[in-house]
Amino acid sequence: MSKKIVAITACPTGIAHTYMAAEKLRNVGKELGYEVRVETQGTTGAQDALTAREIAGADGIILAVDKEIDESRFAGKAVLKVNVGQAIREPQKIMEDALNGIGTVVVDGESAAVETAGNQGSLANKGFRSIYKHVMAGVSYMLPVVVAGGILTAISFAFGIYAFQEEGSLAWAFYQIGAAGALGLMVPVLSAYIAHSIADKAGFAAGLVGGWLAGQVGAGFIGGILAGFGAGYLTLFLSRKLPFPRTLQGVKDILVIPILSTAVVGLMMIYVIGRPISAMQAGITSFLTSMSGSSIAVLGILFGLLYWDLGGPFSKVLYAFAIGMVAEGVYEPMAAVMVCGMVPPLGIALATFVRPALWNQDQREAGKAALFLGLSYITEGAIPFATENPKVILPACMAGGAVGAMVSMALKAGIMAPHGGIFLLFIPNAITNAVAFLAALAVGSIVTAVLIILMKSVRTGKAG
Repeated sequence: MSKKIVAITACPTGIAHTYMAAEKLRNVGKELGYEVRVETQGTTGAQDALTAREIAGADGIILAVDKEIDESRFAGKAVLKVNVGQAIREPQKIMEDALNGIGTVVVDGESAAVETAGNQGSLANKGFRSIYKHVMAGVSYMLPVVVAGGILTAISFAFGIYAFQEEGSLAWAFYQIGAAGALGLMVPVLSAYIAHSIADKAGFAAGLVGGWLAGQVGAGFIGGILAGFGAGYLTLFLSRKLPFPRTLQGVKDILVIPILSTAVVGLMMIYVIGRPISAMQAGITSFLTSMSGSSIAVLGILFGLLYWDLGGPFSKVLYAFAIGMVAEGVYEPMAAVMVCGMVPPLGIALATFVRPALWNQDQREAGKAALFLGLSYITEGAIPFATENPKVILPACMAGGAVGAMVSMALKAGIMAPHGGIFLLFIPNAITNAVAFLAALAVGSIVTAVLIILMKSVRTGKAG
């Protein structure tokens, strides 16, 4: 009988890596003769959920996740925990490791219960990886709010750049929904769900209020992140250290901890954190709005280098920074970051079209998919190519992204909506200086394609 493997895949934003990893595991498992069942936990929640019978009968269990998930279903089972990128790059290796018990850990009942309650027992000591997971948890909840707010705000500008000022008009209504409503909730949602990731529901109230105050005192996106961490860890500390008899535990959880944590975080935002963070935010905004010459080149190179992971952790940190700038009314970084994210799959697609002889049939077909993904601002379309040939693909993508970002910022392209890719062109005024944006996208993609063709030609000996 064939071996049975069950897996869960989940990336922080739940958009692309989650499903790419699942597809890799399914396809490679089929080639190896394994029965593979994968549950994906994306933005719409769990899909193809694993049953208790499937988990009980599995010969190997893989958790390819970059965010915290409920592991209580696997209590008593040996599981292999890897990140989503490993499942995409090395699906065969991790399946064999899971089957052979290499690197697996046993999930016991107690640890599973603690993790279900927000991983309170272990996350405080995991360093940068833990911090990244908490921030990305907040970003994953914030992203739909930001995308909806940004696009609805852009639609309000389609009626005329100042049409929203006429109270009661349709443009005004869209602006209230998008800018005043959704984008106004961006930082509170981010902060609340960072706190929720750290301390579960107990941290939500303090995180939400702290994030709202961050907006009120001008601390913005950075202030919201700090408020979320402050609320989460303070709540965690109070829940562990505050002595209360068991009979009054409900009073502690519902009354005491929310009041204390919200009051302390609120006072810190108003009297301690707010002003310096507000000043720093203003300094960043001023620098970005006054960029010229060498500063544009340096920032463009930095953007290109940070996108080396093609939609991974560094790319998402950069994207979060650009979203924060949109909230401050600075739109050039969003355009540059979107160019960096679109160039890799577009450049690769262009290379497969221009020099098809350098690619096999599967790669040429994947190039067509990469074209659509690139136009949609889904950088992950480049990952299959980078996995097969990282020494060629990654440098070319970073170089093209850097050049594209420099051109975008130098020509003052700006984007008001944080997603949508090329399709934002159909919303009037969503992209400021659309010609500059298209030029940056074209130049960056051409640079990537040319470098790929040159390096691949040299490596394969097909330089003709």
